[in-house]
Amino acid sequence: MEVSTIKVIGFDADDTLWENETFFREAEHQFAMILSDYMSEEEIMHELYQVELANMPLYGYGIKAFILSLIETGSLITNNQITADQTNQILAIGKNMLNKPVKLLDGIEDVLQTLSQKYRLIVATKGDLLDQERKLSKSGLIKYFHHIEIMSDKHPEAYLKLIRHLDCKPSEFLMVGNSMKSDVLPVEEIGGYGIHVPFHTTWQHEMVENHVKSDRVIEVESVKDVLKIFNY
Repeated sequence: MEVSTIKVIGFDADDTLWENETFFREAEHQFAMILSDYMSEEEIMHELYQVELANMPLYGYGIKAFILSLIETGSLITNNQITADQTNQILAIGKNMLNKPVKLLDGIEDVLQTLSQKYRLIVATKGDLLDQERKLSKSGLIKYFHHIEIMSDKHPEAYLKLIRHLDCKPSEFLMVGNSMKSDVLPVEEIGGYGIHVPFHTTWQHEMVENHVKSDRVIEVESVKDVLKIFNY
């Protein structure tokens, strides 16, 4: 990777700056326990994922979209017999998720503090606007970022629009994130660079199989390793 051309570095938020996906796995398990009289957890997770896929164009991403899909899945699984108490339990799962503390990933603040001295840093993330703003505020990291972009989806055209807004060229932009599908491959497609930092758990919608390796993309084990790429 040729880093000498890089002027702007984008960071995904969830599972790149702070922990997030773990809370969704916990919530899914709690949801399955509520409906355990109807199906196995594996069967419930299958039904939930199908509902989430169908709802993405309408609801987008984030906790609120997730909870709406939980309620709809509960109605489907129970043949519209879901009780008020069960619905309230599902809503409580969502409120608990929204009130989770922001747990920064190890080393991320040092990475941001170091890189912000030379590069323009931005956040480019999917999710619910209010929730992401809340997490950014609680994180204490907002001071390192020149720009915050909450995206409805991450595809090449969306990144091109963002890069034009930042007044830089694709070859001057690098994206750091835990999702190869959302954070890295679309940026590579438009001529930018990507650093993939895998998180220990990944939503199945973000998984990519058999992607072609490229000299525009680097995979590191930890976000702390990003600094090595820039010779720190």
